[in-house]
Amino acid sequence: MANIKVAKNAGFCFGVKIAVDSAIEAGEKYGRAYTNGPIIHNKQVVQILENLNVRELQSYEQLQEGDTILIRSHGVPPKIERTLKDLGVNLIDATCPFVKKVHEKVRQLVEEGYFVVIIGEKGHPEVIGILGHLEESGGKGIVVENMEDLIRKFPKRNRVGVVAQTTQNEEFFEEAVGYIASNVEELKVFNTICDATSVRQEEVKRLAKDVDVMIIIGGKHSGNTRRLAQISKALNPNTYHIEKADELNPVWFKNAENIGVSAGASTPDWIIKEVVEKIKEITA
Repeated sequence: MANIKVAKNAGFCFGVKIAVDSAIEAGEKYGRAYTNGPIIHNKQVVQILENLNVRELQSYEQLQEGDTILIRSHGVPPKIERTLKDLGVNLIDATCPFVKKVHEKVRQLVEEGYFVVIIGEKGHPEVIGILGHLEESGGKGIVVENMEDLIRKFPKRNRVGVVAQTTQNEEFFEEAVGYIASNVEELKVFNTICDATSVRQEEVKRLAKDVDVMIIIGGKHSGNTRRLAQISKALNPNTYHIEKADELNPVWFKNAENIGVSAGASTPDWIIKEVVEKIKEITA
């Protein structure tokens, strides 16, 4: 059997655990609840919640006064929160505390007169929420996804403030900040990448170099999981991103002695255990 090394901090982070626990509690307490989008980017967890009658909201027209809706861990723009409150629903705010910190820093930068650069994925629900707080406070800014994007979009401004999507790649963040610093007179930076993201990325960097095959587990739509897979792939070409155990291919493990396993912050422990057990079977 191959030697399987599982990253110490693989799986649910603090913010995701709060959101999932809140959703389970809402389903049990109210008998029915909605979430504004998938509570997290993990199909298996979403399915479990649907079995508890906690479902993704398709349209505001579904809501009746007194219904329960959860704001998911990614957060929402302030105008969405107002719309929900105006509908008279029971609102549960499960926004990750680290995401709320980004909202606070954006408002601070706007108040202090900075043009704001958000380092993150355009269209990602967390970034949509951050932009909503930027617009609400009357600020101006841009979202950049990579260095090419930054160089192409970067405006000539004297005072620039920087924040990041909480699950961003640390190396890209540092490179982007370096470029901005050399092109502005005054720069204020808040590294809002959460500790859970940084720790997972550092663990994957260490693990990927020491194993023959690397398995990254998590939703294909999960930004933090995709970044773990990208980081791992750059260091170990034998990296595979899967959502669940039945995606494992025995061919991947041929002649592999050491196998590394990590998982995104929205991957539950039971899925990680299933994958590890399946790898043991394959390599027995």
